[in-house]
Order: sequence, then structure tokens, then C-alpha cells
Amino acid sequence: MIREKSSAEEEIRALLRENIRNIVPYSTARDDCKARMEVYLDANENPYPNGVNRYPSPHQPKLKSMLSVIKKIPAENIFVGNGSDEPIDLIFRMFCPPGKSSMVQIVPTYGMYSVAAAINDVRVIGAPLDDGFTLDADTVLSKVENDTRVIFLCSPNNPSGNLLDRNEIVRILDNFNGITVVDEAYIDFADSDSFVSMIGTYPRLIVLQTLSKAWGMAGLRIGLAITCRFTADVMSGIKYPYNVSILNQTRAEELLENPLSAFCKVREIKEERTRLASALSGLDRVAAVYPSDANFLLVKFTDKDQAFDGLFRAGIIVRDRSSACGCENCLRITVGTPEENDRVISVLSGKQYTGCTESKCAGEGRTASCFRKTGETAVSVKVDLDHFRKPEIATGLHFFDHMLEQIGFHGGISLDIACFGDLATDDHHSVEDVAIALGECLKEALGDKSGIGRYGFCLPMDEAEAFVLMDLGGRIDFRWDVPLHGAAVGDVSSQMFGHFFKSLSEHLDCNLHVRASGENDHHIIEGVFKAFARALGQAVRRIPSDNIIPSSKGWL
Repeated sequence: MIREKSSAEEEIRALLRENIRNIVPYSTARDDCKARMEVYLDANENPYPNGVNRYPSPHQPKLKSMLSVIKKIPAENIFVGNGSDEPIDLIFRMFCPPGKSSMVQIVPTYGMYSVAAAINDVRVIGAPLDDGFTLDADTVLSKVENDTRVIFLCSPNNPSGNLLDRNEIVRILDNFNGITVVDEAYIDFADSDSFVSMIGTYPRLIVLQTLSKAWGMAGLRIGLAITCRFTADVMSGIKYPYNVSILNQTRAEELLENPLSAFCKVREIKEERTRLASALSGLDRVAAVYPSDANFLLVKFTDKDQAFDGLFRAGIIVRDRSSACGCENCLRITVGTPEENDRVISVLSGKQYTGCTESKCAGEGRTASCFRKTGETAVSVKVDLDHFRKPEIATGLHFFDHMLEQIGFHGGISLDIACFGDLATDDHHSVEDVAIALGECLKEALGDKSGIGRYGFCLPMDEAEAFVLMDLGGRIDFRWDVPLHGAAVGDVSSQMFGHFFKSLSEHLDCNLHVRASGENDHHIIEGVFKAFARALGQAVRRIPSDNIIPSSKGWL
């Protein structure tokens, strides 16, 4: 049955347990007054400060704001839990009357769904995956009974490691009238878009993510439920008030300030996953290494017990998953550091371990990283002038993100930028500080500029024309002739675009002249960014066999 269209709140309210629908959430005096006080005598805390004598914020506003920038989703759609286990448990408490409801889960999958179901007296129905652990929507939907309230889908799946077919998940969303949970604990290791972008289309969709895996915060126990605002509000209303401690919130905020470090490690883990899979596939004792989109490999052995024991004796612990459906004789091996992976390969191949594989994260050639923190912003930038990779951009300004991506795509360089700024005030500091950090990072990556083209030029954009002239020889001059019609383009003030390129040219030591015109402000600015990117790509490109900088005087 195709679900009926109605407002998100109406849809979700109808699915809630009656006692949850009628509950009055616990509130604090600080919630009620919503103002900063000088003296706090409302919560019976110890008044003598030691850093943790006050209760933490029950709503984690700063953490949610940072996650909103990274995930590119409004903070109001994010629930922060004590690990992903908390929202899993809350989903059962919200939607599943004890002893009167069931849930459907794929098999094999993450074991905590059935544990939480048992705790909440909810019957578990298994829907086996096909050969190769592929998802068939018809199989899942055929298991749905009259009392089924929730379907759990883990993608990438644990323990198999593979992404579930996106079209099959959409078929389930279109044909199931209850709550569909897509657990994306490992999505950062997959080359696929998250289902977060679909929560506006499917109010009954809840996407679970975590900071434990890719973000390296397993010890902080921070899990996320990303869903429609009403569902997130209900979760917040029935959770225990202070579910994430001050220490955990603060440490997570510190680690998120420079997300490019996590991005780099994720890329290295993905490279190591490929290397480890290739090495294990070549061993006679390995019957299969299943394709993985996660940070682990499911490996089938001809002698599983001996392989496990050999690793154990060498001080290496892996997970025996041979009892799971379809995982006979399988071990699940987490992708470790290059050294740890070398040790696994050595033990399983019977060869002596000879030393560590050097980390790939430092990079080679013309690369640079910059972290700039002020009272208003925290900006991190990473560039590689010699290799292209899809840019990772997150500033909290969606149009600005889109424009910055053009520098990477059209410049043919690798570019990652993350900025957490005071956007509640305005966009000035975020735009300016990104420009400063980007200019400094590009300058550092250029080094002594030996062999570069030095100069760059221009391009058209639909009805608009954009001309960008660039000289990386070290002189600084900036000219901006870009009339715009409106006060803003997207979510960025029009006046900030000229300021961005001025700040960028000053910190790149660049002579930059920009001229553009047209009817549509979006096209004009997009043309400018693309023309800048093309000019930059041409100017930084090395001329084969030249180790000198071209100059009107001959060579510099």
C-alpha cells in the first residue's frame, strides 16, 4: 500500500503510542526562562565551580549547530543521543506498544536492534538478505504483519559491510506505513549519498548516524537520529534530560572544530580497506572477502577457527560472526592502521612481520593544511594542487559551499574546507576567514612556485560573462567590477563576494582582477567562481621540465 500524503506531524502523531502522545515532557527552569542568568539556584547543584558542577545543556545547542554545518541539515532535525543505542531504544518506546507490536529487521544485521526490541517486549521478525547480502524490498515487505510498527535497515550493513540497494530502500519507504529506520553508522566509508537528504520527502524515515566510527569518538558515546522536526522533538521530550555529559559535549565540539583530520583518516582507512582486501583475497585459506563499504571486512575462511586462534595468539582480536545467518566460517576484521593491517596479513599468510607501512595521510607534492581559529570562527582548509578529488566543503552557508566546490572541480585540485562561524550574527566573519585561510593554504602549497604557469584567465556562464585575470608572481593588486542586482545571492550577502576575493588575493600574494556582468546574480557569481577556479588551475599548473617562474624580464 502506498502511504498517504499528509503533514509530517499528523503522520508521526498517528503512529505514536498513546501514552507517548499524551506525555508532558520534563522541563527545567532554564528551559522555561530561556535567558542567561547571573546566579543559578534552580537545580540544586553544588554552587562551587569545578568545571562539572553544573548540569549539561539537555539540548546540546552548540554541538547540534556544528553537526548541522557538517551534515548540511537544520539543527532542528537532529537528535543527539547517548550512542546510537539510545535513539534505537527510544524508537521502540515511541512507536511500539509492549507485547502488542512487532518489528522487521534484515538478517544478518546489527544485534542491538533485537536486544532493544526484547527489552521493550517487541516481537522480532527476520527478513533474510539474498545471496551476496543484497536487499530485496518484496522479501522485507512480505514479512510485515498487522502489528509491525518499525523496519530496521542497516546500510552499510553490519556484519556484511555492503550498502543496501538504494532503490530497494525507497520501495520500502513508499510501501510501508510505519517507521523505517536506516542505520548509517558506516556511511562515511561509503561512496554513496546519505538518506539524510530524503527526510523532507519521507516524514516516517529516521536516519541513524554516529560519531563513533569515522569521527573517532567511540569513547564519547554520541549517536544521532536525523529525522523530521516533530519526531526529533518527541525524542527530546521523552529522553532522560541530561543524556550527554558536559565533558562529552565539550570534547566532541573540540574534535569537530577541525573535521578535515577525520576526513583524511577516513580516506586512509578506505585505501587500507582495498589493500587489506586484496592481500587477504590472495591467501589459500581465504574462501571469500565480501565487498565492503564500511570500515571492516567480512572474510570467509576454509579454517576459520585456526585463523581466529592464530590472530588471537599474536595479540590480535577480531570478531567471529560465523553464527550469523549467511556468515558461516566468517570473521569480521576491522580495518586498522597500516601497521596493524600488515600484522594481520603477516599472521594469516604465515610470513614474518617486517615493519610498518608508512601512512598515506601526510600526502606528497604540493599540499598544505591550515587551521585558523578566532573569536568568531574556526576554519580548516586542506589543498593538494597536483591531484583532484571531490571537494568536501561545509561552512553553514549553502550557496557559499556550492561556490567553493567550484574552485576544486574547475581548478582540478583537491580542496577541503570546514568553517564554524557566528552565522547567527551575519556571514561576514565566516566568508572573510575562509578567504584568509584559503589564501594562506594555497600560498603554502605553492612553495617557491618553481615551474608554475603563473598567469590565469576567464570564461562565460549562461547569459553572464566573467573575466578573471590572475598573476601569482607575488605582486598584490585587486580590482572588482561585478555589479549585482540584489542584496544577497542565496544565503550570502552580495557585498561579501568582493570582500572574499580581496581577502583571498591579499593572503595568496596574488594580483587578481575580476570583471563580470549579466542578468542573474546567481549566474554572475557562479561564473566568477568558475572563472577564478580555471584561472587558478592554469596558474598553478606546472610546466614540464621548467623549474623557473615566467616573467616579462625573461624568468624569475
